[in-house]
Amino acid sequence: MGVSVESEAKIWEAITVPNLPPYPKKPSNRTKTILAVCLTISVIVAFVASWIGFVFYLRHKKVQEVLEEWEIQYGPHRFAYKELSNATKGFKEKQLLGRGGFGQVYKGTLLSSGAEIAVKRTSHGSRQGMSEFLAEISTIGRLRHPNLVRLLGYCRHKEDLYLVYDFMPNGSLEKYINRNKTNENQERLTWEQRFKIIKDVAAALLHLHQEWVQVIIHRDIKPANVLIDHDMNARLGDFGLAKLYDQGFDPQTSRVAGTFGYIAPEFLRTGRATTKTDVYAFGLVMLEVVCGRRLIEHRAAESEEVLVDWILELWEKGDIFNASEESIRQEHNKGEIELVLKLGMLCSHQAESIRPDMSAVTRILNGVLHLPDNLLDVVTAEKLRGRHEISMEVLHDVNSFRTLTFTHSFISHGQ
Repeated sequence: MGVSVESEAKIWEAITVPNLPPYPKKPSNRTKTILAVCLTISVIVAFVASWIGFVFYLRHKKVQEVLEEWEIQYGPHRFAYKELSNATKGFKEKQLLGRGGFGQVYKGTLLSSGAEIAVKRTSHGSRQGMSEFLAEISTIGRLRHPNLVRLLGYCRHKEDLYLVYDFMPNGSLEKYINRNKTNENQERLTWEQRFKIIKDVAAALLHLHQEWVQVIIHRDIKPANVLIDHDMNARLGDFGLAKLYDQGFDPQTSRVAGTFGYIAPEFLRTGRATTKTDVYAFGLVMLEVVCGRRLIEHRAAESEEVLVDWILELWEKGDIFNASEESIRQEHNKGEIELVLKLGMLCSHQAESIRPDMSAVTRILNGVLHLPDNLLDVVTAEKLRGRHEISMEVLHDVNSFRTLTFTHSFISHGQ
């Protein structure tokens, strides 16, 4: 039986013919080029990333070698050298605040916060010396007292160590005391300001000697290291010579360090620094503040050349008040001025055992304790002993004075 033409057409319509894929073309040269460039870029990026990672690893390893254990645990803030360089405009000469035996001090402004800072740059060659110095910084960096210049942090770059402190806008006490041709127009301090400065430094030394967990001997007390803030408060700074030791143990030093004129006589003989060597220097600073002159004034009359000798001579004449600077002599402050002069002479006594500790000094300055009536005999006893003119009565007073501490019962009977 045959199929009609119409039926055959319907059968072909029912059959679905699949679409065949196009015949593949050969890839063009442009595609090969793109693939090659992408592969090359990937290799370069991987190489650069590996190189950067390796550099950071080396730097991290170097920092790990430099960082001491104390720095990780409780060290002061560590500044980047670039940050300090930017703050001081590259440590330019116009930013220089002063030079000392332990380096230069520059004024700076932190770009991140706008805070004004003082940056002290000092060089330490040996790794051992650097380690010991930084160990002391780690302790001093934790000190917080209103009358101590605050150590904000440090930086180590090559062989130099940079210490960062609060900036004190009114400079050092020295410029207020020792006026010369360059600063003869410097404003004179009032007695109230001077007395406040003396008590501020006394409070700072009391904290270092007796109130902190370790005894800290400053070893370089002088007007240049007493800085004045914007409110005319005094702050003791520059701990470059400071020595630390635990409470109850005496420090031993291998060399005499300090500033000529402020070094206690026993320190020169033995090289052994104690809290009493700080008291000695503080006593001299008190005298300078009241008298407004240096310890040795070559331009003065021969009898007034050495400050301590001149004050003692006036004291023996009953005229110690006239040792004070003329601009501060007023009737209402005569008692305070004489008190500070006598206390300064006592603190700077040649005999270490006669000097009071800072606890007694601060109580005397605050009016809680009083000086003994026979203080002049005690102060002059060593001088008389050298000339064999000391009496047995005075000798007994001196020996008794050496064995007693400042207590209320001992010195409450008069100034």
